[in-house]
Amino acid sequence: MTGKGRPDNVLFEGNVGKQIRCDLMDKCNLHTILRLPTGIFYAQGVKTNVLFFTQGKKEKGNTQEVWVYDMRANMPQFGKRTQLTRSHFAEFEAAFGDDSLGSPVSLAKRKDTSEQGRFRRFTRSWIADRNENLDIAWLRHKDENGTEELPEPAALAQGAMIELEAAIAELHGILAELGEEVVEL
Repeated sequence: MTGKGRPDNVLFEGNVGKQIRCDLMDKCNLHTILRLPTGIFYAQGVKTNVLFFTQGKKEKGNTQEVWVYDMRANMPQFGKRTQLTRSHFAEFEAAFGDDSLGSPVSLAKRKDTSEQGRFRRFTRSWIADRNENLDIAWLRHKDENGTEELPEPAALAQGAMIELEAAIAELHGILAELGEEVVEL
């Protein structure tokens, strides 16, 4: 992670983040990602995910598919007025199942809810084609009338800053590998 410890960076940043993702998916079975609503643990606009994985049974290639549950899209703004409670997790718990270790038998019981639902399965090769990017989103935010809405400007700015910080960190790494001095602005 870079900068101020932004929790979502490791899912999409290049260089070190990509190495961490590849290592995790090779050595472990990353079976589920829970995309939490923004601002739950950090400032509004900062995204957080919960990763569910188990130790792999072989040296490489342990993750064959990743299930992603999106609690971010089309959810209320959580904060002091609207608290995130256990009841908000009921649908996820039902879809996830009883097996916290994600055995092949329990994963086979899961239902992919297609492009319109919150729970989807993505193959390892599909993830590899995305440059190992695990920040997977497919649902569009909609207002109370069902019209797609754009994210808040602050959320867009925060997202841009996170991506720029990741890019700067990657450039710092490249310069360090080349033995060049990094000039701070």
